[in-house]
Amino acid sequence: MEIRNGSCGCGSLKYQIEGDPINSVFCYCKECQKTTGSDKWFGTWIPKNNFKIIEGSPLIYSRQGDSGKDLNLLFCPDCGVNICAEVTVGNFYSVAVSTIDDIHNIKPTMSIYTASAPNWAVFPADVPKFDILPPDMGG
Repeated sequence: MEIRNGSCGCGSLKYQIEGDPINSVFCYCKECQKTTGSDKWFGTWIPKNNFKIIEGSPLIYSRQGDSGKDLNLLFCPDCGVNICAEVTVGNFYSVAVSTIDDIHNIKPTMSIYTASAPNWAVFPADVPKFDILPPDMGG
């Protein structure tokens, strides 16, 4: 089973993911735009049991998702980099692809909440687009 490592910007918060992702998603919701300071979040969805912090202790910011369940953002207390979001309704972590050491072979499989994207956002032609979260995705 493949194991990938990742870290925050300063390296004081490190994690490990095991196995294949459930999904890899561009999310254009307003909250993700605020979190990233960009037009989207690129997260690879990892089952909760396949993600673990191996060094450091993250700070956690919780907010309510569209489902009414908590979304817990884990970030480094030193550099502030958000490494992932725990999606409690789906029992997975959306791990920030930019924080994974080896991102080869991780490509987006869908774009969600595209109705909230800024008018200058560019969408990859070969990635399916959804105005909101598709109904079968646990939202």
